[in-house]
Amino acid sequence: MAENQDPIFQIQRVYLKEASLEQPNSPAILLEQEQPTVDIQLGVEASPVADGVYEVCVTATVTTKIKDKTVFLVEAKQAGIFEIRNLPQEQMGPIMGIACPQIVYPYLRSNVADIVQRGGFPPVHLAEINFQAMYEQQQAQAGEDAPRIVTQ
Repeated sequence: MAENQDPIFQIQRVYLKEASLEQPNSPAILLEQEQPTVDIQLGVEASPVADGVYEVCVTATVTTKIKDKTVFLVEAKQAGIFEIRNLPQEQMGPIMGIACPQIVYPYLRSNVADIVQRGGFPPVHLAEINFQAMYEQQQAQAGEDAPRIVTQ
């Protein structure tokens, strides 16, 4: 009997891999009346875990400052474990660079808003992300066919 060659794409688990909140200038900075500036950095990385199983992580770093002093810094990494089998190699990059991050990102948005709020601040709501555009931009910059695959 021949082995089943149907494409497989399954979410095994979504989890918060890392999270931190720093308020290095509290409590003095909390008395400032000026509106802080907010800088948000996002990243996506994918790595193989086992044969046909991959971890895809979306990372957000949110830095808020008043002048040159940090109000708070949040770093969070949301991850998903995905079983991906029997797909053509040329589809693996878009799956791990677009489809998987789209599944993981809403959890990251929720966790970042929650962490910021628990720190005593109004929640920061990360904007919706077009992962396809982000992926295509990364590919154009890198000239490669796959997201950054980290091997251990």
